[in-house]
Parts: sequence; C-alpha cells; structure tokens
Amino acid sequence: MTNLRLTVEGMSCGHCVSRVHQSLSANPGTRVLSVDVGKATLEYDPALTSPETIAQRLTEAGYPASPSAPAGS
Repeated sequence: MTNLRLTVEGMSCGHCVSRVHQSLSANPGTRVLSVDVGKATLEYDPALTSPETIAQRLTEAGYPASPSAPAGS
C-alpha cells in the first residue's frame, strides 16, 4: 500500500466530509485514513488504482481533487 494525500475542493461541512469518505471508500484498492474539510489521506494499492484515478473519481462525485505534495517536499 502507498500513502496518498489529496487536496479536495468544494467541501464545507460534515455532510461533505461524509460524502468524500464514501466516494473514496468505494474505490477499489483504497483504504481511507482520514478526511477533513479540504483534504483527505488514504492508502492505495498501486496494482489496483492510481492517484490520478482516485482524484478523477472524486472529481466526478462533485469534489474536485488533486494529489498533494508529500510532507517534507
């Protein structure tokens, strides 16, 4: 499993956090670690998915997302 941080736009409340968590959890090969307004942290299996695919699915769910730079970069 590989760690991934996403910047997520369009989130403003607990309902948004829940919706983003559900969308990420539905993606094969992912395990959600945390979701807060504006960001999400998860692990993913590179054999099953990619950061680009995860971000695209979240964007399609109504929350534009992009991979963030890893901590310390």
